[in-house]
Amino acid sequence: MGLKTVSIIGCGWLGAPLAQKLLAQGYRVKGSTTSETKLARLRQAGIDAHKLLLQPYPEGDLTYLLEADTIVLNIPPKAGKMGDDFHPRQMQYVAEALNASPAQHILYISSTSVYPELSREVAENVVISPEQAAAPALVEAEQTLQAFAAERIVTIVRCGGLMGYERIPGRYVAGKTVDTGAIPVNYLHRDDAVGILSMLVEQPQPGVFNAVAPLHPTREAVYRKSCTDFGYELPIFTEPSDPLPYKVIAVEKLIRAVDYQFIYPDPLNFLYSSGT
Repeated sequence: MGLKTVSIIGCGWLGAPLAQKLLAQGYRVKGSTTSETKLARLRQAGIDAHKLLLQPYPEGDLTYLLEADTIVLNIPPKAGKMGDDFHPRQMQYVAEALNASPAQHILYISSTSVYPELSREVAENVVISPEQAAAPALVEAEQTLQAFAAERIVTIVRCGGLMGYERIPGRYVAGKTVDTGAIPVNYLHRDDAVGILSMLVEQPQPGVFNAVAPLHPTREAVYRKSCTDFGYELPIFTEPSDPLPYKVIAVEKLIRAVDYQFIYPDPLNFLYSSGT
């Protein structure tokens, strides 16, 4: 049996360290970037990297990139900037190219932002249609790829808010007025995201999985500790006139499927690189 090839469409903040972990585990790794300047760095790391833009039509050698055993699709939806129909159209073009791909496993990185704020714990079966979703573009993209599930393994991973290293919660709220302090966080450290995704490459699982740290402290607790740790100005916490809706993302399905052991189960103890 030859060396297994994984192709990561989107070797950015999350995709690049995932590629490096898979290389260390003995996989051959292809990858894409939208940036000419990042190509050399990715290639120096041992990644067979190529420039690819999804405009939403592909500009670059998408066919070559999809010649792999596992395809990891890590494309930010940019719905706020490009509109709700842009990302689904990107995935439609990818899906058309996937028809000619030998890949037996498709792993799509989605987000827990699809879930509406139901003021309770939510599991993977909550969102049924784009009309019900808080992020309809992601659900449409998920559905486009799940159409391949009859013939290949399709894994959808809905990641929580990705934090770690230079993504420091206190940085985003320093000195601001915050009325969401009582709401629980649904965060995921990048190291755990990489660990989870690499396990799902190794042990392909069909279906939809949430990926968040299993503990959910309040935003106020996280922001206070983060600002204190890195010397940011504390936000001003105020009480909203009415209780704000929230969600607590359940992660038990993923833990049962691959027996993943979190490196950072508590967002109050995430590893960050610098406060500057």
